[in-house]
Amino acid sequence: MVYEEYEKDVEVIEEENEKYLECFYDDLVKHQLKPKTIRKHISNVAFYINDFLNYYEPTEMKEGCYKIDEFLGDWFIRKAMWSNATTTKENGASLKKFYKCMLEHHYIEKEDYDELCYMIKNNMSDWIESVNNFNNVDYFW
Repeated sequence: MVYEEYEKDVEVIEEENEKYLECFYDDLVKHQLKPKTIRKHISNVAFYINDFLNYYEPTEMKEGCYKIDEFLGDWFIRKAMWSNATTTKENGASLKKFYKCMLEHHYIEKEDYDELCYMIKNNMSDWIESVNNFNNVDYFW
């Protein structure tokens, strides 16, 4: 029964996330980004808010402002086969853009966004070092 409750909670969150992704998409289009760039940002954000945030327990989008270190510093490195220095930076940029959009549309508070930006700015070099070490086979032997 517990797993069924988890699935139900995740379904509700993913439906809510769809609204946020549509809002983000509209903002990206309004800023005249190229379709390929828009797809990349949407894909990165959807992976974060639908897969990572709900992996262990159902977690709402706004809580994601406080889980970026756990994501880019560990989970993304281990769970995303495509993780490398470039995709780590791209995800950081996508999430920063997304949460800025959420701030502008009043879905999150300024303190939440500021915390996310602080974490990205101060931890990116550590995350890149971690992903490079993880992807370096010689590092483990």
